[in-house]
Amino acid sequence: MTRYLEYIKKAGVLIEALPYIQRFRAKIIVVKMGGSVLENPEDFESALRDIVFLECIGCKPVIVHGGGKAISSRLKESGIETRFIDGLRYSCEKTIAVVDDVLHNEMNIKIVDAINDFGGKAASLSGKTMLKAEPLDEKYGFVGDVCEVDIAQIKKLHEAEIVPVITPLAVGPDSQIYNINADTAASRIAEGLQTQGEEVAKIVFLSDVPGLLRNPEDEGSLITTLKVDEIPALIEQGIISGGMVPKVESAVHALNTGCRKVHLIDARLQHSLLLEIFTDQGVGTQITH
Repeated sequence: MTRYLEYIKKAGVLIEALPYIQRFRAKIIVVKMGGSVLENPEDFESALRDIVFLECIGCKPVIVHGGGKAISSRLKESGIETRFIDGLRYSCEKTIAVVDDVLHNEMNIKIVDAINDFGGKAASLSGKTMLKAEPLDEKYGFVGDVCEVDIAQIKKLHEAEIVPVITPLAVGPDSQIYNINADTAASRIAEGLQTQGEEVAKIVFLSDVPGLLRNPEDEGSLITTLKVDEIPALIEQGIISGGMVPKVESAVHALNTGCRKVHLIDARLQHSLLLEIFTDQGVGTQITH
């Protein structure tokens, strides 16, 4: 019997996952991949193999990706200053051109090719063809919020069992391209799917931090569960600050528009996406009402 113990243990893992597989089968899971995930080969491969697994068992992943580090690097090479205001990248016309090129021709293609190489099926979707933008304050430059989502392309790909990989750009009423914070884009896409009859089980934000920390210097200070009504006080205390602010605000918006749960998890933990969705314990920070 002892020679079977390893296999029995593996079977036990599958059995633990079974109720979650049944619960999330045919449900949409929106995954926002931060630019930091795309820069680390091990984290990148782990996350995308998880995506392939999700698609294989009948879930409907939607990937919305950033590209922050690669964009900042290209801007520096081009002699364009990188500035952030309230956690958002200031975007002039030159910045928008760089953002568009990096997101589509580097990040998006990289994700699609990797998923296909790992035995899944993925296709590129430009936010410019499916997202309408509402400009934010002029102090941010050409940065907007999403006011309309055309989900037809997403539905078409899901019907063909293909994972949509979406760039966070949108077109405004003036036909100008607007940079959309990727966290915001993921939230608005989830909202668009929900309001047009699709069921979004959860949104998962993948980055290079364990989740929300009370002390950014202490990973042991992880907040495992966060209620929406606790968020204003944490922002006031500075516990939620910088780029975490639009992330958490996007999470709240998603919850208020029908998404059941939002998770902030660490892509540096191998297969963290599967651990969050298919185990009793989960990982990272869960945000709920």
